[in-house]
Amino acid sequence: MITIDNNTTIEQLKLNPAQVLVLGFGALILIGATFLNLPVASVNGKSIGFIDALFTSASAVCVTGLVVVNTAAHWSMFGKIVILILIQVGGLGFMTMATLVALILGRKITLKDRLIIQEELNQFTLSGLVKLTKYVIVSTIMLESLGAFFLSLKFIPIYGPSTGIWFGIFHAISAFCNAGFDLIGSSMEPFVDSPIVNITIGLLVIIGGLGYTVYIDITTQKNYKRYSLHTKLVLIVTAILLVIGFFAIFFLEYNNPDTLGSLSFGGKLMAALFQSIVPRTAGFNSINMGAVTSTSAFIIIILMFIGGSPGSTAGGIKTTSIGAIVLAIISVVRGKNDVEILKRRISIELVFRALAVTGIAFCIVSIVTMILTITESGASFLDIVFETVSAFATVGLSRGITPSLTIIGRLVITITMFIGRLGPLTMAFAFAKKRNNNKGVYRYAEERIIVG
Repeated sequence: MITIDNNTTIEQLKLNPAQVLVLGFGALILIGATFLNLPVASVNGKSIGFIDALFTSASAVCVTGLVVVNTAAHWSMFGKIVILILIQVGGLGFMTMATLVALILGRKITLKDRLIIQEELNQFTLSGLVKLTKYVIVSTIMLESLGAFFLSLKFIPIYGPSTGIWFGIFHAISAFCNAGFDLIGSSMEPFVDSPIVNITIGLLVIIGGLGYTVYIDITTQKNYKRYSLHTKLVLIVTAILLVIGFFAIFFLEYNNPDTLGSLSFGGKLMAALFQSIVPRTAGFNSINMGAVTSTSAFIIIILMFIGGSPGSTAGGIKTTSIGAIVLAIISVVRGKNDVEILKRRISIELVFRALAVTGIAFCIVSIVTMILTITESGASFLDIVFETVSAFATVGLSRGITPSLTIIGRLVITITMFIGRLGPLTMAFAFAKKRNNNKGVYRYAEERIIVG
């Protein structure tokens, strides 16, 4: 039994980095919920209720974007600023923000801090973590500022200078952090054929979903051949998913009058490309998700489940996980003992880790889906699966059932978003450590089983 008093610290509790991250993000969600529950956070001057405040706070911190109330209409400027801060801190990671504060105050970054940063940024070693954190902060500010500038060019003529600049800043941060919160009221549907909005938000989402390790590699290594295998695999899988998503949505929705049917050919191309980008955990939509065909919805579910890349603001099982699994399958089919790509070999331990992350994710999605089929009896099975995967992969796309969720349903989705933001990554590391603890101690005799 652990007794906690005022003098108890994280060091005394012997918490590992993964546990610190869980507690840190949990505390951040509760703090955000407390502020959003204040009457001043709502336009009508009334408290929204702690459950809905908790849901919104979790959605912001976990950079998901699912909402139970219209963000533009319900929240006051105070509430919107709180949501924006939660998105930024949640996207970068609370330890990254804590490191920024420590650097400003001149405080030393301890070994414990570095271990937590390593876990949060999904890095292999402790070396260069503080330098990486500085790069993350500076590059984020630069990219978000650039995105805000271009978005403001479109928003200022429509909403006026002050509102246009505010909208540009909010949506640039929301896009880069892959959050999907919007102040328009109907996401990006009014700008479905706007090149500047689609391209700016699309690029911010893609860059935010690639991961800091990847674009450090891209900016420092000018030659593709010198990129790390991680960077190459991320770029290859990302490109494949974008192409598959684009062609699938373009052809399946081409004549759908409620989605792409009424748009010009150029508008259809732009909308299809945008909707192939955002399921990578961004959560914006330029067409009505509730009106897409069942086939398109299923493809979007798969894209959401895979998500972005490790060390990024995106969720899902990650591009490298699905890449490692597919490569392992190819190796088995070809009768090879090693998992290979681009004249390099991937260790079997990493394949096991990818399988563990995917298996855990599938189990969580299945369990949550079963629970919601009981609590949300009025919703279709496809809509429930869509909502569940969107919450777990921290995407934020919905087919319209989020505002009508029961109290139990909202709590379940809140927990799902939290697990999706932290679960697969921390669980994968936990499995790896447990496996390493037994390495070299003993091995049982091998025996064959029949599979396939």
